[in-house]
Amino acid sequence: MPDVSSQRRVHDMLLGRFERPALQWLAWHTPHWMSPDTMTMIGILGSIVILVGYSLCRFSPGFLWLATLGFIINWYGDSLDGTLARFRKIERPRFGFFVDHTVDAFSQVMIFLGLGFSPYVRLDIATLALVGYLLMSIVAYVHAFVTGTFRISYARIGPTEMRMIAILINLAVFIFGNPGFTLLQRTITLFDAAVMIIAIALMVAFAVTSLRYASSLIGIDGAPEG
Repeated sequence: MPDVSSQRRVHDMLLGRFERPALQWLAWHTPHWMSPDTMTMIGILGSIVILVGYSLCRFSPGFLWLATLGFIINWYGDSLDGTLARFRKIERPRFGFFVDHTVDAFSQVMIFLGLGFSPYVRLDIATLALVGYLLMSIVAYVHAFVTGTFRISYARIGPTEMRMIAILINLAVFIFGNPGFTLLQRTITLFDAAVMIIAIALMVAFAVTSLRYASSLIGIDGAPEG
């Protein structure tokens, strides 16, 4: 199996050509006392802010702005920790890979629980989307372990694009509200529908990607005899 330190990162994201120069600029201007571990903690703080912001929306839709701020903080910390380590040439491949992706799982739980605790999205729908996200994460991690190639984005959609989608949905709900409609004798809001579409897309992507990876690995290992 490939070593973590020799992994090849693939991140063909829609916003990549804008994000990468921005991250390099931020790494250059980051004070020396701020370490990659500091950035990791900032990313965790951002996910907790998202959870709190969405939960407080039960009292006022204005807290959508707090949740949106949380996405920006989470992006800053989560995207810059690895960039800063590479920029300063202080990478810790095994430790970094382990911490980055366990923290990412924690952050996603915070984010989707926040959605479920908000007045906008049903908890069961938010949980289904969380399951889809974690399934895609597992595929990415296992594929990286087996092949040495770690894909950050699929269909040019990565974590940054997902955050941007969430921010745009927050903005739309704040401006236009969250009207509901009846589907199969159950009331569904527009935010419910958006998260459900994301959940279905993640589930389909998990199935398609898993089958595609399995097929390619059969070609490498060969079919069993007999």
